[in-house]
Amino acid sequence: MSEYVISPQKQAEIPVKGSDKAFPVRRVYCIGRNYVAHVEEMGGSADRDPPLFFQKPADAVVSSGSIIPYPGKTKDFHYEVELVMALGSGGSNIPESEALDHVWGYAVGLDMTRRDIQGGGFPWEIAKAFDRSFPVGPITPVSETGKIEKGKIKLKVNGETQQDSDVSLLIWRMPEIISRLSEYFELCPGDVILTGTPSGVGPVVPGDKLVATFEGLEPLEVSIN
Repeated sequence: MSEYVISPQKQAEIPVKGSDKAFPVRRVYCIGRNYVAHVEEMGGSADRDPPLFFQKPADAVVSSGSIIPYPGKTKDFHYEVELVMALGSGGSNIPESEALDHVWGYAVGLDMTRRDIQGGGFPWEIAKAFDRSFPVGPITPVSETGKIEKGKIKLKVNGETQQDSDVSLLIWRMPEIISRLSEYFELCPGDVILTGTPSGVGPVVPGDKLVATFEGLEPLEVSIN
């Protein structure tokens, strides 16, 4: 085993429901504009365009119960609630019929966004892939949930519901997301995939408390400082 000239950073991880073991995060993949109502609220057309993929760094992970500092270089810090798939296996060019066999578990997460930077046409890395931009709840193993195809996803800010939809309304369904993504990247164990956000996205300010839920999964609770 190699010796390093500097100390390596801690492995990014997500807690697992009912276990003292954690899920190690390799990569974080995201898909944009994947609910019709959200596409329309952002001023786009709800045509079934090719999926819009992007990434966040693994160390953007924030566990439930955390306090997230309001990031710099933005005055329009937005939440986007999403169902998250955690992969236990992977590959390239995965057929849709086999895609969900690679899912180890599910969680609910947030794709936090510097909306003013995203809207300004700047690269999405600084709008989407900044520090602490991926709060995520504990992963529930697929052995408990089964293969998810529908279910209510919801976000409350300070106790008031802001996003409320069902993952059955995804434009690109979860098997399609995995299959298409595997055409561009070799997927591996430890990869997590955010599946897109429904309508109702909006800004948060210091002092706000966010609670994200998906039926059958552990909730995600974070505060903005």
